[in-house]
Amino acid sequence: MLITGMSGFLGQHLIEPSEVAEWELLSPTKGLLDVTDRPRVLDQMVSWTPNVVVHLANRRDDRETIVDGTRYVAEAAAAAGSRLIFLSTDLVFAGRDRAYVETDQPDAPQPYGQWKAAAEQAVARAGGNSLIIRTSLLYGTDHQALFQRDVAAVVGGRSDMRFFTDEFRCPAHADDVVKAIIALADRPDVTGVLHVAGPRAISRAELAGIFAAQIGADPKQLPTSTSRESGLDRPEKVVLDSSAAARLGIHCRPIEEALRN
Repeated sequence: MLITGMSGFLGQHLIEPSEVAEWELLSPTKGLLDVTDRPRVLDQMVSWTPNVVVHLANRRDDRETIVDGTRYVAEAAAAAGSRLIFLSTDLVFAGRDRAYVETDQPDAPQPYGQWKAAAEQAVARAGGNSLIIRTSLLYGTDHQALFQRDVAAVVGGRSDMRFFTDEFRCPAHADDVVKAIIALADRPDVTGVLHVAGPRAISRAELAGIFAAQIGADPKQLPTSTSRESGLDRPEKVVLDSSAAARLGIHCRPIEEALRN
């Protein structure tokens, strides 16, 4: 299994479960495999011929890495005969009251979501055996996400960040998404797009409160606001329907359960 972006948040969670599943891991550094260098990506991928490529490499403000890098990895994986699993995001959608299913067309209002949607299209056009996993806000336990560190900074008086009450997502523990990746790596019959996200939509403010309580702080003391009050144009309610994944035996735990364990 070749993994791009192993040093990122989700990549850090992928190491131990991969070893348990008895995968031989190959996680080249950017110096060895720069995903934006098309000839090198193709040459290296065909030379290594991994059974599975998990594409996690992602730089939020870098269109070249997100779009072009994904296209090159997808083309190289197809040329090498490798199964490709690409991690995408719920932010390919603009937000609405109804949950999104896999066949809904992306309509992201912001560049990051638009770039991820373009990357999804690149994966589909490359052919080969590929799966696009869309997930939502990720959090962790031993390795904590940026949002968790933001909450700790506010609780500790190091930040005056406010948490939005009108922005809803389906948070998923990184370990659950990793388990899904490992399970689906062995399922070449599962292709296209699959939603793998938490079972409940909650606001960023509620999520921040859960993380605050986890570190012994009073959630009611956290400052809140709305995206509208802040003048930000952000998707408000982006809920992924993960029932197709559930039918495959893929589940993400409720946040309270995941943090207890």
